[in-house]
This record gives sequence, C-alpha cells and structure tokens, in this order.
Amino acid sequence: MTQSNKPSSRTLIAEVDQVSRRYADVVAVDQVSLNIVQGEVLAILGPNGAGKTTLINLMLGRLKADAGSVLLFGQPPRSLAARRRTGTMLQVGSVPGTIRVREHIELFSSYYPDPMPLDEVIEVCGLQGLGDRAFDALSGGQQQRLLFALSICGQPDLVFLDEPTVGMDVDARRRFWSVIRERVSQGITVVLTTHYLEEADALADRVIMLKQGQIAAEGTPDDIKSVAAGKIIRCRSTLDAAALGALPHVILVRDSGHRQELHSSEVEATLRALLEADQTVSDLTVSGVGLEDVFLNLTSEQSATTEQEIAS
Repeated sequence: MTQSNKPSSRTLIAEVDQVSRRYADVVAVDQVSLNIVQGEVLAILGPNGAGKTTLINLMLGRLKADAGSVLLFGQPPRSLAARRRTGTMLQVGSVPGTIRVREHIELFSSYYPDPMPLDEVIEVCGLQGLGDRAFDALSGGQQQRLLFALSICGQPDLVFLDEPTVGMDVDARRRFWSVIRERVSQGITVVLTTHYLEEADALADRVIMLKQGQIAAEGTPDDIKSVAAGKIIRCRSTLDAAALGALPHVILVRDSGHRQELHSSEVEATLRALLEADQTVSDLTVSGVGLEDVFLNLTSEQSATTEQEIAS
C-alpha cells in the first residue's frame, strides 16, 4: 500500500477543527485538529484514557463537542446524508442475541441506498455457513466478524473501526487486514483504533498518537518510527538499569520482565560497550524501532533521564 500523509489531490472526507471535550474536570480531547482524505487508513493510537474513543464518538456525532467542529462529507456527523455514507464498528458493540447472522445483515443493509449483496458480505467477512446461526451462538471472533460485516454491508465511503480484531485469532486477523486493503483500494476511507500496534504498522497510511487528549505525534508509520531513530537492543544482563543507562548512546532503558531493552542511537558503539562491561550477556538481539517502541516512548509519563534517575 502506498503511504501518503495528506495528498491534496484526494477528496476531503472528514474535518476536525480544534475539537475539545471534557468530563467534569477531566479534559478527554483537547483542541484536536485533523483532516481525513478519501482512500486513506488513519490509525489512532494511544494508551487507555488518551482520548481515542472520545474522539471517535465526537467524529460520529455520538458526543457533542464542548468546542470546535466536526464535518463528515461537509455535513454535521448526525445528519442523514453523513450517516448514510458512514459505517461503524465500535469497541463495545452488540446486537440482539437471538437474531440470526443473515437477518442482522439484511436489517443493516436496509439502512443504506446501495448495499452490498448478502452473499458477498458473508463471503468477504468469512461468515460462510453461519448465516442461520444466532449471534449468541457465535464465538467471540465470529461475533467480531459479524460486527465488521454490519459496518461495511452498506458500502459506506467512510468506516470507523474501534479495536476491530479483539477476539480474532491470527488467521482471522490477517484475513481482516486483507479485506481492509481490498476495500481501501476501491476508495473506501478507514479510521482505525487498535492496541495491536503491528496492525497499525501493516494497514495505516497515517498514524496519530494521542496522549492526554492531544496529538503527540502524526505521520506515516515510518515517520513515527523515525521520531525515535536508532535501534533496540534486547538482552539478559547482570548490569542494573543505571549501568545500562550509562552506556554510550543509550536513550532509554526498560525492563520487559525477562529481558532488558536498550534504545540506542548508535547501536554499534552501545554493543561494544555492553559486551565489554558484561561478558556474560546473553539472549542478545538487535532490531529496528517499531511502532510499539515509539508508542511507549511518546506516551511514557517519564523521560529517559527520569527513568534512569529512578533506577539509580
């Protein structure tokens, strides 16, 4: 998939302008602005409480902003015109448990002017053989696939997917990725929240990382990873966090429970110093910086200096 930040040649689908929302004394979303263009996958990442779900609900019109504005297709999100072009799969989603898969799809399809044929929905979403099964009789992964089917059965131009692959096994998740890529190639636009950071890396054209209701970083997955340029050294060492943090070019030290992780800006120099300081080091690997590493760095409440001071 070709990645692009905000190509001006594509149609503007959604406009979020200086939107804020608070709950009592807590600011959940704080003056967030972003544009979403046709045919892109936008991944919104952040720790619990960062404001992801609130931002999605503001964009859907399920919540009213305290300040700022949201437009979908140039219309308010709650307008009939916008809703007929939007599909949604919420993180906490459910449908009547006694209604069959086929009946759910037929009902949701009736809300849209040009829905996808029933048999195509069932095939695309991997629901073959389940058409006559009640929702409550489905496994967790099958329920997720049905909820996804309900979000795309109307052939919407914009789909919101909030943690869509929770409960899916690896094969089902990769099938889901394939379906998303196929739909995006046909011009659909996707807004995705996920805790599977490899999912954002695999699917997203653009990533927004939220921290305390504000955008902490924005760009392509490669842009985001370049924020924390360098490499990650993982190892088992007898050195404590203070000693590891004192090695040359170490930016951040973390203990993952069974191994230590060192984020280094100059990995060769760090490795030479590490092997000299601890000749018993084992289980040593070096990898590029992934979205998860950037995510942890950007959303950490402590700077690298602070973490090393606490460790010492």
